Amino acid sequence: MDFNLSQRIDAEVGAVAAAFVDPAYYVELATLPKLGTPEVLDLDHDGEKVHLEVRYRFTGDLSAAVRRVVDPAKLTWVEVSDHDLAARRMSFVLKPDNYADRLSCRGRMRLDVADDDSGATVRRTQGELKVRALLVAGQVERAIVSGLREHLEAEAALLATWTAAH
Repeated sequence: MDFNLSQRIDAEVGAVAAAFVDPAYYVELATLPKLGTPEVLDLDHDGEKVHLEVRYRFTGDLSAAVRRVVDPAKLTWVEVSDHDLAARRMSFVLKPDNYADRLSCRGRMRLDVADDDSGATVRRTQGELKVRALLVAGQVERAIVSGLREHLEAEAALLATWTAAH
């Protein structure tokens, strides 16, 4: 399933880009619902290029359809991302710690200055999610993308607050 998600972030685009490569920001992500505390596994700066690996744990409730495919206790993954701070772009691959044979996701994110002269940022995320499960794959994909949309909206508010304080 291909997805395109967009959020407005009330913060300057450079500050938002910098937040995504700051380990302190990932500690704050734990304040959002449905995620445990992310764990930064690898962070490698090379000028404007940054390679980052972060482990996540889903702690929210799952629908019956999703529980047919995954055990909630095993729903952890590593997001491997490569950031170009100058271009304000990032590519990512999600690598499940479990269920790699049933779930894959990859994509890219772009940060743009909002068109309204407010100084805000627009985050645009495009990706492809694939779930391999008999009969329920499409339903599970829709549920995951819906949860991702919800998370990114909540994260946009957190980014505005976090960048203002840092």
